[in-house]
Amino acid sequence: MGVLTPRPRTRTSGTRALQRAFGVLAVTGVCLATAPPTATVGEAAPVRTSTAATPATAHTSTHTSTPTTARTTAPVPTRLTGEDEPNFGLSSSSECTFGGDIIKSTPWSLQRILLDQLRAQATGKGVTVAVIDTGVDDKNPQLSGAMAAGGKDYVGKSRDGTEDIEGHGTRVAGIIAAREIDGTGFAGIAPEAKILSLRYTGAEEKQGNSGTMSAAIKDAVAKGAKIINISSDTANKQDNTPLRNTVAAAVRAGALIVAASGNDGADGKSADTYPASYPGVLAVAASDRNDERAFFSQAGSFVDVAAPGVGMVSTVPVKGQCTADGTSFAAPYVAGVAALLKEKHPEWTAAQITTRIQESAQRPGRGPNRYLGWGVVDPVAALSDESAPGTRPQEDPPVTSGSTEVIPMAVTMGETEAEQERRVAMYVVGAGLLLVLLASGSGIAVRDWRNKRARQSG
Repeated sequence: MGVLTPRPRTRTSGTRALQRAFGVLAVTGVCLATAPPTATVGEAAPVRTSTAATPATAHTSTHTSTPTTARTTAPVPTRLTGEDEPNFGLSSSSECTFGGDIIKSTPWSLQRILLDQLRAQATGKGVTVAVIDTGVDDKNPQLSGAMAAGGKDYVGKSRDGTEDIEGHGTRVAGIIAAREIDGTGFAGIAPEAKILSLRYTGAEEKQGNSGTMSAAIKDAVAKGAKIINISSDTANKQDNTPLRNTVAAAVRAGALIVAASGNDGADGKSADTYPASYPGVLAVAASDRNDERAFFSQAGSFVDVAAPGVGMVSTVPVKGQCTADGTSFAAPYVAGVAALLKEKHPEWTAAQITTRIQESAQRPGRGPNRYLGWGVVDPVAALSDESAPGTRPQEDPPVTSGSTEVIPMAVTMGETEAEQERRVAMYVVGAGLLLVLLASGSGIAVRDWRNKRARQSG
């Protein structure tokens, strides 16, 4: 846009300047409407790692184990701050109360699945998923029967990892394996899987670090967990050699590590996050109700697959449920699907399970992209294919010219992000034109009034 050049003021120059200003305002509005969103990310996940395992010294949460303590909804980062101080507040559409009510309706993340068809194939029975997080509160009725023996607390006093003053790990565990109960449509993706709680951070007495996370990963492998969920990433997207080596050893041992990609993606730029970027880890981005990337989800070539991560209903400490956004809650959705596949095909390796999840995902193209990886996970499709997958995903074959094959159109519920941007831009243009017309009309009225005054005074 050009620069406005000042001119000598005349009787009508003020009106002309006002008209120009409204015109510039309208054009500027269009530019803003088509710019990528820059809203803050509301979700919590608990880790900061560094090359040296530096202990944390402070705790920012004021929540205690009182059953009716309310949680505020201020957005927070997905890792520890620069001083190793954790922020675990969770963003939701309403205030969250630990020990509060359950949500009666079925969440959208489950409505998108043919649950009866899915449950007929597998429920996760006999599969243990390790949740390396802030602990899992087993007092919640939907989790009391889901806990596996052998949990451990590396930072607090619960010993078995069943204390969670932050609520993060309890939510993660619920998305994986919450039991079905009367009065709510929410349950875990794998409602008969077991949860091994390894509390590596989030205590009042001590905060975790790369050392406690690595110890938890080693314990998970030693205790036979074939699927490990880590809804965390390192501060400043820093690689960590000891953590990298621990993850590599777990992958060699046959464990499938599912990790959140991170929530710093509002600018749309690619960046690696850890441990999600480590080789052999299944990195999960967050998708929205339209099966598009959630605006906060970190993009990058390391992203393997996406899963629902917006408005995610799950369990909270003591009892009840709340909603929250973030890749922290997309990762356990995929971990739950992995548990279903492990039950149905116990002989499959971690690489085969990963390949099946990737190849069966719903994607806009033949292969992966940096926003959704291989696409949004499709649990029913992943379970329905009886063929044995390979260890690396393959792109869909190209459609040859003259082919009679019918390619089904992807179903999109609601408008796409591009359509929404165009609609908002049209609103801004319309509003700008209206303002210009109002300014022009006002200018004419002022001019006529001045001319009338001049004639009367003359």
